[in-house]
Amino acid sequence: MRIVGGQYKGRLFNPGKSFKARPTTDMAKESLFNILQNQIDFEDIKVLDLFSGTGSISFEFASRGCTDITSVELNFQHHRFIKEVIEKLGEKSIKAIKANAFQYAEKSDQCFDLIFADPPYDHKQFAQVPDLVLSGHLLKDTGLFILEHSKNYDFSSRPEFIEIRNYGSVHFSFFRKLISGQE
Repeated sequence: MRIVGGQYKGRLFNPGKSFKARPTTDMAKESLFNILQNQIDFEDIKVLDLFSGTGSISFEFASRGCTDITSVELNFQHHRFIKEVIEKLGEKSIKAIKANAFQYAEKSDQCFDLIFADPPYDHKQFAQVPDLVLSGHLLKDTGLFILEHSKNYDFSSRPEFIEIRNYGSVHFSFFRKLISGQE
C-alpha cells in the first residue's frame, strides 16, 4: 500500500500476503483525491472511512491535512495493521475503531462532512450501504458520500446520486444527502 499524495506521499506499507482486503488502486485514489481537492478544504472536514480495509483512504485524508478521521474496520488483522501504520506515521488525526460498519453507522452519534465506504464487493448487504449512510444522521445535510464499487452496481436512480467516476475496475459513486423537502 502506497500513500499517493500529501505530506506522506510515497510512503509504503506492506500489509502482508495473507491480508484479505482489496485496497483501492493508486490510480483510482489519486484521481479521487484530485477531484476532492478542488471541492473541499481537507483541514475543515470530519471524515468517516467505513470498511477501511488497509486504512488507505484514511491515510490519504490525513496526509492531506484532515485532522478528524474515523476509520471503521471489523477484521482484527486489518484493524491491527491500520493501528500499526498510524503509530509509524505518528498520526494523531485518525481514530481506528474495530467494529461492524453497519452497527457503527446505526449506533454512532457522530455526524460527518464526508463518508467514504468501500465494502467488500461480494458483501451480502452491499446494496444497502447507501441507505445506511444517507437515511440517518451520520452524514451532514451538506455532506458528501462516496461509495467504491464494481461495475455490477448502478446507483444512478437514487435521488441523492450526483455522478459516477470509473477507473478501470474501480467505480466511485458520489452522493449528496437530500435536505428535507428536496428531491
